[in-house]
Amino acid sequence: MKLKSVLLGAVAATALAPAAFAERGSDGHVNIIYWQAPSILNPYLSSGTKDIEASSLVIEPLGRYDPDGALVPYLAAEIPTVENGGVSEDLTSITWKLKDGLKWSDGSAMTSADVKFTADYCMHPEGGCAQLAKFEGVSSIDVIDDLTVKVSFSEPKPNPYGPFMGGQSPILQKAQFENCMGAKAPECTDANFNPIGTGPFAVTDFRPNDVISMEANPNYRDPAKPAFATLTFKGGGDATAAGRAVLETGEFDYAWNLQLAPDVIANMEKGGKGKTVAAFGSLVERIEMNMTDPSPSLPEGERATAKHPHPALSDLAVRKALSMAIDRDLLVEVGYGKAGRATCNLVPAPAIYASGNTDCMTQDIEGAKAMLDEAGWKVGSGGIREKDGVKLSFLFQTSTNAVRQDFQALIKQWWSEIGVETELRNISASVFFGGDPGSPDTFQRFYADMEMYANNFDGTDPESYLAQHTCEKAPKPESQWQGENINRFCDPEYDKLVAEMGKTGVLSERGALGKKLNEMLTKESYVVVPLVDRGRVSAHSNTLGGVDLNTWDSELWNAADWYRIK
Repeated sequence: MKLKSVLLGAVAATALAPAAFAERGSDGHVNIIYWQAPSILNPYLSSGTKDIEASSLVIEPLGRYDPDGALVPYLAAEIPTVENGGVSEDLTSITWKLKDGLKWSDGSAMTSADVKFTADYCMHPEGGCAQLAKFEGVSSIDVIDDLTVKVSFSEPKPNPYGPFMGGQSPILQKAQFENCMGAKAPECTDANFNPIGTGPFAVTDFRPNDVISMEANPNYRDPAKPAFATLTFKGGGDATAAGRAVLETGEFDYAWNLQLAPDVIANMEKGGKGKTVAAFGSLVERIEMNMTDPSPSLPEGERATAKHPHPALSDLAVRKALSMAIDRDLLVEVGYGKAGRATCNLVPAPAIYASGNTDCMTQDIEGAKAMLDEAGWKVGSGGIREKDGVKLSFLFQTSTNAVRQDFQALIKQWWSEIGVETELRNISASVFFGGDPGSPDTFQRFYADMEMYANNFDGTDPESYLAQHTCEKAPKPESQWQGENINRFCDPEYDKLVAEMGKTGVLSERGALGKKLNEMLTKESYVVVPLVDRGRVSAHSNTLGGVDLNTWDSELWNAADWYRIK
């Protein structure tokens, strides 16, 4: 095969459209509301979408993905390809060239040393980097000169755009973070809350789990941007209040992720102050099954770790039966309407990576009962199944949200019909999706039997996303409970296929590997139980221009281009 012919991703050929304004700060103030409040502004210490998106206003990657999934340069002068010489013919390296004259918001020069440092920071063995899968297969990062950095891979990498592409992999300032390596990373509060960046805005005040105040970056590379002089990023509350604040009262200009029933959104839009925007991408609401024992009876440091496999969920029959009992079509109807689609896949798009698996689409209560019977889980006292002294009694947690609590209630009822007892817990989204290593309530810590949430991946290639489930990426005390393998799934065969995908160039073969990996997690092992392929629904005021909803990167990817419609 010709390796150079298989680079993935469409590289945009033209620059972004010019903004509809001519002077930085001329449009005054803009208000953004995320009902999940940011708890940190360092994506390398949090997998929470709200943290990644808030950070994207301040710190930037070398390139981003546009709403069509095309690669566009940001801090880089261009997207490296084989054709322009940026990617080696044998696909073992990619060389990035920075734009000339880039400055950090403090006025100092941004150089390739910062790029290399960012990789070293995330790849530190004691750091527990939340985005480590972005650096899968990286063997070295070399500074060529102040504007040039070379990323080398241990094997040919047909998709070399993992490091430094998209909102999940921005560049950190070396001078600010160089004393925050490894285990010290979570201790650097000032840097993590107030990162010095190259983005359109700079932090002036950050109150975790509440509000962030920002001002236009005086050293932003385009002297005409951003149009807004100041920005308020309000976090917390709920999706209903966020929607009303834009669509009904006009207090805010942009509201993210209106995870609300469709009739609720429709009624809000009658307020006339704003409009919703929606698009499908790769966002899947799912249940993660904990493969380790989270029991509080275990010593701290051993709970939810590989030392203790889960006493019930380690049984495939249990995990599959729990999935079989769920009516996904009803969940869609109740929670999302036209903005949702029932799915059995963790990766629902693009089509080349989406499995044709539909095994989970039909609810089968009787089949689930029969499966548990055959596996030896017999109905005992109170109608709860048990085996060898272990009861099918679970703690099921998620973030606080009306749709998710409706889902929990329905799922609890269905599980009760097959002899499973379920305790429900909901946790403030700011805490649940936060990165605090000391909190027992984060989704990474996973001190529950199963949990429900949704996330997605930058760009249109799921290699890094699927690589999150390799054995070494499980959160654990040694990594400050950071890590992307949330359910602690570990299968050497899965790890081998991830490595194979990393060096496979033929697109059809990559698609087949992506589907296989997806099915290993969902159809074969049921450690991930997909529920709904969610369309992204957000809202903006009628006076906010330049919004271009992006399901392949941060929704705030082009905030520098926003402006006030006069």
